[in-house]
Amino acid sequence: MATLITIIHVIVCLILIVAVLLQSGKSADLAGAFGGGGSQSVFGPRGATSLLSKVTTASAVIFMLTSMGLWIVSAQGSKSVVSGEEAPAVTETQQVPENDPNPAAATPAEDPEKKADEEKTAETEKKPGEEKTGENKS
Repeated sequence: MATLITIIHVIVCLILIVAVLLQSGKSADLAGAFGGGGSQSVFGPRGATSLLSKVTTASAVIFMLTSMGLWIVSAQGSKSVVSGEEAPAVTETQQVPENDPNPAAATPAEDPEKKADEEKTAETEKKPGEEKTGENKS
């Protein structure tokens, strides 16, 4: 069923492309390119519809119907393309290739400000009975 709808869809698509490209625009002359034809209504004058116009309308309607048909057919067999596959294992360590020309770039550099802050907090968190280094006894 899906194959038949797809074939009809492609044929109608090609007919629609050809029908639209064969039609001339509302202002196909040189004056239309520079804003001429201002006395026409918003959508242009409505004359008798040509065969090409009817073909365009019919193929557009059929194109929309086949699009919705393909959508419905595809929803009936809703299968995942990755069903049965397992997710890759997550590793927390980053491995450095052996032939890496700059192995230091793989390891983060130590932040000197962070190190100084850690030393300050270590001094202030000492037990009350312990002496702090650098203090004078009076």
